[in-house]
Amino acid sequence: MDDLKAKWIEVEAPEVMKITVATDATWPPFEYVDETTKELVGFDIDLMNAIAAAAGFEVEYLNVAWDPLLAGMATGEYDAAISAMTITEERAKQWDFSDPYWSAGQLIAVRIDETEITGPEDLAGKVAGAPTLKTYDEISQAFLDLINGQIDAVVADDPLVEAMVQKYVDVISVGGVLTAEEYGIAVRQGAPEILEAINRGLQIVKDQGLIDDLKEKWLEEESG
Repeated sequence: MDDLKAKWIEVEAPEVMKITVATDATWPPFEYVDETTKELVGFDIDLMNAIAAAAGFEVEYLNVAWDPLLAGMATGEYDAAISAMTITEERAKQWDFSDPYWSAGQLIAVRIDETEITGPEDLAGKVAGAPTLKTYDEISQAFLDLINGQIDAVVADDPLVEAMVQKYVDVISVGGVLTAEEYGIAVRQGAPEILEAINRGLQIVKDQGLIDDLKEKWLEEESG
């Protein structure tokens, strides 16, 4: 019995996989820095934590600006990235993606008194704020410029637009749909064990209905 006990003592616990996850924490309600605690919070952060807990790995977050985040994923500097990232063919050539966790689209946000913009064809000749049309370090600044009349429209992912419409219901409205998209978690190429673990944890989270709970939590908080 003592010999058996000694063998159990000598057995080392399996090493838990730890991955570095980059995020651009300037996109509420998905990821941002809490002003009080200075910690990363948001829908994506809660989701990634739940995935890690379900699949049994640990996460180290790195707050990285958007362009360096994309460059770092392309070179394999980070194991993964979660940052309201749209799955595209071009990005999928540079890194892998998890299964989608959010079906999204890009909406056109306008001031509530705007009557000319009802779809993408109406943006011609207008000043629209978007990451690829007019550069903003933070999406919230684009919406402030919209409210203040400095731009005519903001093009952003639908959950962000919907949250802002709810927050500024008397000022902003939806001016039309631009595209349909899906969000995924980026995973560096050549790391099938990380991709498998993330997809496994994501499926568990989906089966538990947690994504709907997180949508309710973060969209309601942001709009409130």
